[in-house]
Amino acid sequence: MDFTFDEEQLSLKKAVIKFAQNELNDNIVERDKSARFSRENWTKCAKFGIHGLPFPKEFGGQEADVVTTMLMMEGLGYACRDNGLVFGVNAQMWSVQMPIWEFGTDQQKQRYLPGLISGEIIGGHAMSEPDSGSDAFSMNTKATFTGESYVLNGSKTFVSNGPVADFFVVFATIDKSRGFMGVTAFLVDKDTPGLRVGPNMSKMGLKTSTISELFFDDCEIPAENLLGKTGAGASIFNASMEWERASILANYVGGMEYQLERCIDHVKKRRQFGRPIGKFQSVSNRIVDMKLRLETSRLLLYKVAWMKKTYGKCPMEAALAKLYLSENWVASSGDAIRLFGGYGFMSEYELERDLRDAYGGILYSGTSDIQKNIVAKYLGL
Repeated sequence: MDFTFDEEQLSLKKAVIKFAQNELNDNIVERDKSARFSRENWTKCAKFGIHGLPFPKEFGGQEADVVTTMLMMEGLGYACRDNGLVFGVNAQMWSVQMPIWEFGTDQQKQRYLPGLISGEIIGGHAMSEPDSGSDAFSMNTKATFTGESYVLNGSKTFVSNGPVADFFVVFATIDKSRGFMGVTAFLVDKDTPGLRVGPNMSKMGLKTSTISELFFDDCEIPAENLLGKTGAGASIFNASMEWERASILANYVGGMEYQLERCIDHVKKRRQFGRPIGKFQSVSNRIVDMKLRLETSRLLLYKVAWMKKTYGKCPMEAALAKLYLSENWVASSGDAIRLFGGYGFMSEYELERDLRDAYGGILYSGTSDIQKNIVAKYLGL
């Protein structure tokens, strides 16, 4: 593995950092307090090319390889303080755009991908249900084939981008007795009769991203909206989750680097008992812990990116990355608050928000415990 980046890659990372610093950090404290999604900043990201990084140029994408994509998302996380915005973009890229690109028909790709990549439309991913979270394939949402169309009945919850989405990748079962082999994926437009989108749900962190429930009441969709084959939903879901677990936390690596730089600057300037607090061993040790988490997280992220580029699949390593990066982001966010003391507890210093946002990372795309189960399975346990 060679993690030496060429001039073009480093230039792209610098460009995304400059873009985010100049364009994406407006009124973030106020938008977080009011849980307000910025469609303007979403569109700015799309126009810059974020949404289309790894996707073909024929759909408006950049055709960047996965290593370059990870590097740019790391840069975005370093410079953009709006973790909710970055999360929402990631959620669409990996759990909506990627399955359409990999499993969709030519007609489906042409219908959805250009608009998603340009920012004209937004997509949501609907898998979790009130009674099926970690046990994802035990869903109750039912899809009944009538001969010409499918009729969906049931509900979904924790749908990222739900309130602002124009359509959804929806998973339902055609036969619950078949377990995961009955799970099937569909593309459902928000204005389809029988679909009701719930209001934005209040949550602890990532407040500038939206999330909602979906309700299906005899929601009829045409057969051509089937994504992949009947019964292939589990494979589609697992493939998109591998991408998501491998990629969605790249911005956290950038965020940890920004935190570390800010904390080092603070402990050099903040004085107590006649000297900078960075001279106290308990403080400097905490800084070292943050540095170690950053460097090991970055190495694991780059390894997973290299494996995806080289081999195409790396499910165990993607689970390891999701587990390790998400837990490290929580730990470093907590350390940052401790280093700033009472100021770190104040909203205006924008550190407590990182901790609230970080906790989402140990839950979405499979909890930390689920990631451990995945790794254990690949170890033969």
